[in-house]
Amino acid sequence: MYKPASRALEGLVVLDLTHARAGPVCVRQLADWGANVVRIERPGNPEDFSARHDSDFQNKHRNKRGIALNLRSDEGRAILYRLVERADVVVENFRPDVKVRLGFDYETLKSKNARIILASISAFGQDGPYKDRPGVDQVVQGMSGLMSVTGEPGRGPMRVGIPISDIVTGLFAASGILTALLERHKSGEGQWVQTSLLESQTFMLDLQAARYLVDGVVPKQVGNEHPSGVPTNAYKTKDGYVNVAPIPSMWPRLCKALGREEWIDHPEFATREVRRKRRKEVNGAIADIIAEMDSATLLAKLEAAEVPGGPIYTIEQAYNDPQAKHMKLTQTLTATDGNEMRLPRQPFTLSRTGSRLATRTPEFAEHTDEVLQEFGFSAAEIKGLRERGSVE
Repeated sequence: MYKPASRALEGLVVLDLTHARAGPVCVRQLADWGANVVRIERPGNPEDFSARHDSDFQNKHRNKRGIALNLRSDEGRAILYRLVERADVVVENFRPDVKVRLGFDYETLKSKNARIILASISAFGQDGPYKDRPGVDQVVQGMSGLMSVTGEPGRGPMRVGIPISDIVTGLFAASGILTALLERHKSGEGQWVQTSLLESQTFMLDLQAARYLVDGVVPKQVGNEHPSGVPTNAYKTKDGYVNVAPIPSMWPRLCKALGREEWIDHPEFATREVRRKRRKEVNGAIADIIAEMDSATLLAKLEAAEVPGGPIYTIEQAYNDPQAKHMKLTQTLTATDGNEMRLPRQPFTLSRTGSRLATRTPEFAEHTDEVLQEFGFSAAEIKGLRERGSVE
């Protein structure tokens, strides 16, 4: 039975045809805020069987229900069309030609339901010279330019430590869906929402993109330093590492916190422009001082001076930080084996309609009968569909 995780999107019906990561991340956003998500899997998908109970799979597919539908058969597609008639959104991340071949391209779905919103996620877009190329997060991290500005100078390109291209693409797709839903209130019509790993990750270059597009500067790797702000860096203390990140106007405060007031007006350090030109010297001088301090002492001085700074944590330490505990960054749900599982919560809150982990990731085809009955299929129809291999 559908258990909305929130009242915010309660009643919104979403058909989830996604796999891998970007698509599931998109749909999870909708599910966590209360959408009625039906995850449609391929019958007998061995990849899903082997990964079904690992932590990543459980995190991606929470708050959804699952059915198995054979979209390669005429009857399976007919079932999908009946679901589409009552749905609001369909999300898919197959290669562009697959939806046409299997009959769930936008024009076909629109003919079944003019209000339907189809969200298509791909690696390189729905058209163009690369549309049929296979693509995954790391490939796009490289092609977007992200790896060229990540890591230390002279060490070669470096990937980001999370599948960031997948994640931001999923979030942008969810944003596009919500935008299309708002527009539908005015027009009464659905739309085709399209995004890709390449355009999403390129957009995420943000200030680095602007430096190239506006200023003609090709950004390079600067390691833990800020590409334009000096000094913003990670520094080694006696007992660990800390980030120090003052904005330019905070330079006098930082100097006082470090006991170097003479630097405030020193001609080699005083202005933002000269600090940029003397990046190595500035960072080296600060590093020498910080190396003689323990992390707690340094961070206390920075806080007193109202200069941004913080420890560099492991993920374990991050979740056990007092502020993280206060903010309750995780929620729990009961897994298939009956044990409690802790997972990340949504990163924003609403004052009246919260989000929760309402249901665990479904077992394979766990809700086929329940969902089909909800969409108007009789028990006799479902029995026949299962006997003919159209559903599981």
